[in-house]
Amino acid sequence: MGLGLVDCHCHLSASDFDNDLDDVLEKARKANVMALVAVAEHAGEFERIMQLSERYNGFVLPCLGVHPVQELSPEKPRSVTLKDLDVALPIIEKYKDRLLAIGEVGLDFTPRYAGTDEEKEEQRQVLIRQVQLAKRLNVPLNVHSRSAGRPTISLLREQGAKQVLLHAFDGRPSVAMEGARAGYYFSIPPSIVRSGQKQKLVKQLPLSSICLETDSPALGPEKLLCSLSDTE
Repeated sequence: MGLGLVDCHCHLSASDFDNDLDDVLEKARKANVMALVAVAEHAGEFERIMQLSERYNGFVLPCLGVHPVQELSPEKPRSVTLKDLDVALPIIEKYKDRLLAIGEVGLDFTPRYAGTDEEKEEQRQVLIRQVQLAKRLNVPLNVHSRSAGRPTISLLREQGAKQVLLHAFDGRPSVAMEGARAGYYFSIPPSIVRSGQKQKLVKQLPLSSICLETDSPALGPEKLLCSLSDTE
C-alpha cells in the first residue's frame, strides 16, 4: 500500500460544506487522502471543528485559533482584536489535549483589513499570545500571512516558534527561505497553477520544506468568488 496524502490546511467548518461534507470526505478518501487538517478562523467555529474531529476520528485533525481577519459577517470583515482572542482562549484550553495545532493564526496587513498601525500592532499581539500558547502546549502553528510575509516570519523567529507551517505563503521566495532555514514548512494550494509567485516559491524551497493543502473551499485551481481565505 502506497503512502497517503495529507491536506495540511482546510476549512471543513465552512458553510460551503453544510450539504455535502460526507461526500467531500468520501471523495478525499478515494483520492488517497489519509488525513485533513481542519483549521478555525474564530471561536464560533471551534465546537463544529471538534465535533467533526470526533465524528471522523483520525481523519479530520482539529486546529483551533484566531485568524488576523475576522469575517463574522461577509459585509464587514475587520482586523482581529484582543477581545476576539479572549473569547477563544477558554475554549482552546478546554480542548487543548485533543488539538493537532493552533491555527489559523497569523498576520494580514491587506490595507482594507488593517489600514492603521494600531490594527497591525493588535494583530501582532494576538499572534504573539497564540505563539506562546502553542509553545506551552507543545503543538505546531498553522499560519496565515498576507501582505505580511517578512513581518510574520520575523515575529515567529523572535518569539522562538519552532513548529510552524506557513500556509499559501504570498511573500517573496527570499523571505520564505529565511523561514525554511528556521525549519518552517510551507503548504502549497492547488491555486499554484494560476500563481506565478507560488511557482517561483516552490522552485526555490527545498522539497523537504513543502507540504500540500487545499485551503478548501478557497484557493482551488480555478478562480472563484469565495471567502477571504483566497489570497489571489
